[in-house]
Amino acid sequence: MNPNRRFKDEIYDQFSRIGKAVSSPKRLELLDILCQGERTVENLARETSLTVANTSQHLQVLKNSRLVEQEKKGLYVVYRPAPMVCEFFFSMRKIAENRIAEIEQIKNRFLEGKKGMEPVDRDALIKRIQKEEVTILDVRPPEEFRAGHISGAVSVPLQELELMLAKLPKTREIVAYCRGPYCVLSVQAVELLNKKGYHAVRLEEGVQDWRAMGLPVASGE
Repeated sequence: MNPNRRFKDEIYDQFSRIGKAVSSPKRLELLDILCQGERTVENLARETSLTVANTSQHLQVLKNSRLVEQEKKGLYVVYRPAPMVCEFFFSMRKIAENRIAEIEQIKNRFLEGKKGMEPVDRDALIKRIQKEEVTILDVRPPEEFRAGHISGAVSVPLQELELMLAKLPKTREIVAYCRGPYCVLSVQAVELLNKKGYHAVRLEEGVQDWRAMGLPVASGE
């Protein structure tokens, strides 16, 4: 074989490893979750409705393609995305949203008839957050909030929301967000809040979207 041709074939063969690794819907979901913060296999299995064994197999594929890294912490092994992977995932999501009409159709079908799901005016929201005219809730798990959250947000994980209702003001609009436009935690939160008599709406963007737009993101408690 011509050495030039061999060089090209070998290079593109290596590039294709990334495509093969992200060709699984479940592996894409795993990357999406890991971009919120490092997780254990057990935690990822619960989040994706997979068995621990299947989750481990998917993570091994991602690890072999150098898309995720692992580290032993005490009794557990935690996984995190490799450098640049979250930017890659975010760009791939944006391309899919712009080129595949079915994505918007599926989303609209799911949200149809649900109160509080209309798009939030981002610029107006930022001003209202600064003036403390709105309560913004991060309904993701606590570890994801600590890894990064919208500045000014309060951590109220979805599973704790009902217990925290008494501490939330009914006189102020509540804006709930989670991992982005395809996360259902904020959908469930807004449905619960409106059912209980609060004025709640859903912010479609997540932390990755917020960061990509150059908007303030904080970390820690």
